Amino acid sequence: MRIYIVIPCHNESDFIGQTLTSLVEQTTSATQIVVVNDQSTDASASIVTAFAKVYPYISLVNTTSSAAHLPGSKVIQAFQKGYETLDDAYDILCKFDADLIFPTDYLATISDHFKINPKLGMAGGFCYVEKNGQWSLENLTNKDHIRGALKAYRKACFKAIGGLKPAMGWDTIDELLAQYHDWSIKTDENLHVKHLKPTGMTYNSAAKWKQGEAFYAMRYGLGLTAIAAFKLALRKKKTRYFFDYINGYFRAKRTQKPYLITPEEGVFVRNYRWKGIRSKIGL
Repeated sequence: MRIYIVIPCHNESDFIGQTLTSLVEQTTSATQIVVVNDQSTDASASIVTAFAKVYPYISLVNTTSSAAHLPGSKVIQAFQKGYETLDDAYDILCKFDADLIFPTDYLATISDHFKINPKLGMAGGFCYVEKNGQWSLENLTNKDHIRGALKAYRKACFKAIGGLKPAMGWDTIDELLAQYHDWSIKTDENLHVKHLKPTGMTYNSAAKWKQGEAFYAMRYGLGLTAIAAFKLALRKKKTRYFFDYINGYFRAKRTQKPYLITPEEGVFVRNYRWKGIRSKIGL
């Protein structure tokens, strides 16, 4: 299968070389790898250029997105710039972060999953972070969710969901829309990916309401938003995050922020989420 990879990159000189090394050492090679340099002020671009001189399937694209490092929008704007440079001959499209080390069989295993199941729309492994010299699961989401750092899409699924939304929550919306269009999702617990820069390290105070705004944009409604906000704050061990998320939801409702999905998709999303909640509590 032809695998295309797009890697948004902003000041990742400490990590991008390790990411690319792990990708060129794969047992199944990517057909194309595009690194999108988004206003880096460090040596990121020169590191990627050095790789591109050795590996013709690696290329560098320079872009300028918004200056603010807000979760979701900036990275997907950069991803889109890279995607636009690619042709349509891929079978699998990957959106990877620039601070990951992949096991050598990662692409081969992902490719096998897509080959085995023709209805598989998305697949991915799990992120691990180093703590006291040990690599442990970066446990920020449920195990049936593919982290935004390492998404892989079948082309037909990527087209069906209309690509990626440049907003926080994009890596939840894509999975919900995939299921809305009858695609399945696969997470492989055997694929351990080293995440060199834990999630959230670069988020700033301007982002504190974004998660609540995302819940609104996904048409969750207040009940689902409250449950999701509580679970997320609990995972992050920050009680104040719950109130930030709820505040963000009401800010979005008050200012009538645009929705990211249609009313019909919203009905599906709410029913799907409530069904999951009921099953977990035995109803």
